[in-house]
Amino acid sequence: MMVDPNAPCVLTSVANEIEAAAIVTALADYDIEATVTGGFTAGFKAEAPGLVQILVKESDLDRAKPALAEIQKDQGEIDWATIDVGEPEE
Repeated sequence: MMVDPNAPCVLTSVANEIEAAAIVTALADYDIEATVTGGFTAGFKAEAPGLVQILVKESDLDRAKPALAEIQKDQGEIDWATIDVGEPEE
């Protein structure tokens, strides 16, 4: 059976749409088109919280996996102590 190269495949799942959007944007820098699903349910409080899935084409999956690893490595190196995030709301 032939696999459709344009079929969506789950690359990863994350906790919220903000993180998903950052990954989708970063994947675009690698010329990998990605989409997000599950954002509407991820914010609900429930017994089993939802996750936001990042989808790529089947044909891009082999390139997307190492790109994601590089993206996550780069994100992990942010020194948040040096980032001005403003004052907390009261």
